[in-house]
Amino acid sequence: MDYQDLMNRVIPAVKEVGAFILAEQKTFRPEQVEFKGKNDLVSYVDRNSELMLVERLNQLTPHCGYINEEGGSTDVGSELVWIIDPVDGTTNFVHHIPMFCTSVALMAEGKLQLGLIYEPNRDELFTAVRGQGAFLNGEVIRVSSNARSEDAFLSTGFPYRKNQNVDDYLQILREYLGRIRGIRRMGSAALDLAYTASGRFDGFFEASLSPWDVAAGALIVQEAGGCVTDYWGEDNWLFGRSILASNQHLHPELLQIMVGYLQRLGLEPGSSLE
Repeated sequence: MDYQDLMNRVIPAVKEVGAFILAEQKTFRPEQVEFKGKNDLVSYVDRNSELMLVERLNQLTPHCGYINEEGGSTDVGSELVWIIDPVDGTTNFVHHIPMFCTSVALMAEGKLQLGLIYEPNRDELFTAVRGQGAFLNGEVIRVSSNARSEDAFLSTGFPYRKNQNVDDYLQILREYLGRIRGIRRMGSAALDLAYTASGRFDGFFEASLSPWDVAAGALIVQEAGGCVTDYWGEDNWLFGRSILASNQHLHPELLQIMVGYLQRLGLEPGSSLE
C-alpha cells in the first residue's frame, strides 16, 4: 500500500472535521457536556467528529478496524486498523481554550504507518509516514537539538481520574523540576507529542494514556528523529499506558531519572504511575 498517497487522501477529511469542531465551539454550551467518569468529559462534538472520520475512512479503506476513544475497538484483527481521537483536549474545547486537536493514526503490518494531528485553531497539520520524515504544514520538522538537561523544557499531563496516585506523580514532577528549565501542562497529549516533534518542547511524559492519545504523535516524534519509550525504556508505550518522548541527547538522562524513581517506589518493569 502507498501510505503517502493514503495520507494525502485522509488530510481533507481531517481538516473537514477540524472545521466542524471550530464551528460547533461558537455555539457550544456548558450544559451540553457529558461525563464518562470523574473529570472525563465528552460531548456530541466528540461523537459526531468521530462518526464523520469513520465514515470517510471507511470509504478510503473498506473492511478496516478501529481503536477509537468514543466508539471503542472494532475489528482490531483487521489488516488495517485506524486509531482515532476526534477531539484530544475536550476539556480545553469545553472551556474555549484554543488547545485541542484531532489525532488519526494507521496501524498496518503490526506497525504504525502514518499519523496526522490537526490543530484547527492555528491551522497546523503535523504529519508523518513511516520512513519518510515528519512535517508541519508540509515543512520538515525535527526534534530539538538541546543536549543540556538544565535547559530542558518538558510537557506532561496530570492525573485526573479517580483513584490515580497523585502523590507519586507530583513526586516525579519534583524529580524533574530540580534538574530542568520548566514543565508545561497543555491538556492534549497529542499536541504535546506534536510540539516535541517540532522542537517546541524538548520532551513529554505522561501515564494512564490510551492508544488514541499517543499513536499519531509518537510516530511523528520518531520520524522527526526523536526517541519514544514507556517509563521503563521499553517499546510498550502504545498499549502500556506510559510514554516518555524526547530527543536523542536528553532521553537517556530523562529515562534514568524516571526509572530510578519507579524503582524506589518498588514498582516492577512494565507498571506505570496509575
